Amino acid sequence: MKTDNASHPDPRDELVTHLPAMRAFATSLTRNSAAADDLVQDAVVKAWGNFDKFQPGTNLRAWLFTILRNTYYSLYRKRRREVEDPDGKMAGKLSEKPAHDGHLAMADFRIAFAKLTDEQREVLVLIGAEGFSYEEAAEMCGCAVGTVKSRTNRARKRLAELMHIDKDEQLEMTDAATMAVVMGKPAA
Repeated sequence: MKTDNASHPDPRDELVTHLPAMRAFATSLTRNSAAADDLVQDAVVKAWGNFDKFQPGTNLRAWLFTILRNTYYSLYRKRRREVEDPDGKMAGKLSEKPAHDGHLAMADFRIAFAKLTDEQREVLVLIGAEGFSYEEAAEMCGCAVGTVKSRTNRARKRLAELMHIDKDEQLEMTDAATMAVVMGKPAA
């Protein structure tokens, strides 16, 4: 299917290729796989209904992530007065500790990552795990590039603090995305 502009393919055809990354980002925001699936579905419905506003030739992935992020914060504002599982007992029953063969257990990472602010988790996922540039992340977050760089730096330092990682310590991990988030190295 082609758009009116014959030089650009219809972005609807490309949408499905971005779903795994959208789900990963949604999971980092919601910290719940079922809520992440719902969030991705809501974002896809919004995107599908607004493809006429998408500018062919621009970054579809960034556009989709922006819709997903905005959807999350809209839902968050609506639900911030609700109290759901404050002691984490239900979440603890639903989660399963992964088998991780490196120095850093994924469970420890999740605990430390959950202690970061929403803004810090957001930039670490966008910059570290998803590989967006600072400029793209700033556009998606609606803030200055310097703000994104500052948040990323503070988030990485705080994560290293929470995980008791020295700056010269060598990490032995198999998870490239986690390495990218913690150490600021691009995911493979």
